[in-house]
Amino acid sequence: PVYDTLEEESEYWRTSAQQSVQEHTKLPKTDRRAKNAIFFIGDGMSLTTVAATRMYLGNENASLSFEQFPYFGLAKTYCVNRQVADSACTATAYLSGVKINYAMLNVAASVKRTTCEYDHEATEFKGLMQWAQEAGKATGVVTNTRITHASPAGAYASSADRDWEDDSEINADCPTTMDENKAKDIATQLVYGSVGKNLKVILGCGRRHFLPKETSDEDGKAGTRSDGVNLIDAWKEVHSGLGEAEYVSDKASLMEAAKTKKLDYLLGLFDSSHCLYNLEIDEQQVGDRKPKLTEMVDAALSVLEGSEKGYVLFVEGGLIDTAHHSNRARLSLEETNEFHKAIDMARKRTSVDDTLIVVSSDHSHTLMFNGYPTRGNNILGIGDISDIDGLPYTTLSYANGEGFSQTYVDGNPSKRIDVSNYDFTNYRQRYLATVPLSSETHGGEDVGVYASGPGAHLFSGSMEQNVIPMLIAYATNIGEEFGWVTNDDDHNHGGSEHDH
Repeated sequence: PVYDTLEEESEYWRTSAQQSVQEHTKLPKTDRRAKNAIFFIGDGMSLTTVAATRMYLGNENASLSFEQFPYFGLAKTYCVNRQVADSACTATAYLSGVKINYAMLNVAASVKRTTCEYDHEATEFKGLMQWAQEAGKATGVVTNTRITHASPAGAYASSADRDWEDDSEINADCPTTMDENKAKDIATQLVYGSVGKNLKVILGCGRRHFLPKETSDEDGKAGTRSDGVNLIDAWKEVHSGLGEAEYVSDKASLMEAAKTKKLDYLLGLFDSSHCLYNLEIDEQQVGDRKPKLTEMVDAALSVLEGSEKGYVLFVEGGLIDTAHHSNRARLSLEETNEFHKAIDMARKRTSVDDTLIVVSSDHSHTLMFNGYPTRGNNILGIGDISDIDGLPYTTLSYANGEGFSQTYVDGNPSKRIDVSNYDFTNYRQRYLATVPLSSETHGGEDVGVYASGPGAHLFSGSMEQNVIPMLIAYATNIGEEFGWVTNDDDHNHGGSEHDH
C-alpha cells in the first residue's frame, strides 16, 4: 500500500475531521442543537442500490424515505491501506472519526491486522457512543446481522481483527499468546466493555458467539465459544445490579418488553448467526417469532425515548450487503426497502425539532444498472438484447461473484447462457457476473449521506467518511474534548436557535 504515513496516526484523522467540522459550522445556517440522534447505515447500500430500489417500489420517480431529507452529501469510503473498504474500517471511520486499516476495529493504522499483542492504550480510541454516554445520553445499537459483526461492533469494540467475534477465533489466530495478554473478543467487550456494558438497548442476532460449544440456543443451534462462558447469562448478571434488565429471543417477548416502558437495559438476540432475510421470514412464515428491522427499531425507540438527556441510536440494515455478496439482487432490494421503512417510521415517530436523523452507507458494491430498458420495465428482469450475440441480459448485473457460473456456458466468457428462462421472481436467483469469485466484492465509489433535523445542513457536500461522527457529535452537543459543547440547556434541547 502507498499512502502518507501520517494516516497511521489517529490524531491526523481527528485534526482533519475537526477542520472539516469548523468549515461546515461556518455555513450561514441557523444552527440548533439536537437532543437525540439516530444514525442509520445501510451496509453496502450503493447509490445504484438506492436507485434500483426506487424501481423495486414501483416507479423510477419514486423516492425512498431518506431521499426526501433536506440535506445530502457524499462520503469517501477508502481505508488507510485499501482503495476499496470493508465494513470494519468504515465502521471505525463513521462511528469514531478515524480512518484505519482494512478489517480492523477502532485500532490505529499503525497496528497491522491480526496483531496478537500491541499497546491497547496507545492505539485504541473513543467514539460516538462513548461521547454520548459521557454526556449522559442513553445509547443503543440495532442490526439485522450478528451483533458482533463489523458494523455494530464498531460502536463498542476495539479489535485487531473483525473476525475475533468470540474467543475461539482469537485462540486460532494467536495460539502462542499468553492468556493474560490475549485480546478480548468482541462479544465479551459487548458484555463487559466500558461502552458495551452501558448500552441501554442491544438488538440483533448472532447468539452463537455468546454461548459455549456445548450449549444450544432457543433454535437448537450450538454456540461457538471455547471458554465455557455463557455471555447471555453474564449480561443478565452484570445488568441486574444496574437496573431493570431483560433478555429476549423472539418477537413477542421483544414487543412485550418494549411496551412496559420500565426497562433500563434490553438485550435481544433473535438467531444463531445473521438474522433471516425479510423474504425468508415471509416464506418460512416465522414473522410471529422473528422481528424485522422496523420492528426492532420501533422497540429500541420505546426503551430510549424516555431518557431525560436524550439518546443516540445506531441502526444497521446489514443484509443489503450479504445479499449483494451472493449476487442476489432481489434479496438486496427488499432489504433496502425494509431499511427505508424503518427510517420512515423513525422520522414520523420523532420530532424534526429535536431529533437528528442521518442515513448513509459504509461502502458500495459492484452492482451495475445498465442497458437502455424502457420506463416501467421490471428492474429485476431482462433489460435488453445484445446486438453482438443476440442474447438477452438483465438490467442489473455485477462486476464479479458467483453469478459468473450462471452467466457463461461452462465458464467460457465467449459463450453466454440464454437467461430468458431464468425465474427472476425467485429471490435465490443469482444475477449475471463478469468475473468468477466465491463472494462478490465491495465497490470503492462514494456513498450518499442524507440528513434531517437539527444540524442536518452540516451534512452536505463531499466529505471524508470519518467526518460524519464529528458532525453528529457537534449537532448533538456531545464530545466535550473537541471544545464545541455548550452548557446552555436551550441549545441542548433544540429550544432556541443561534447563528454561527
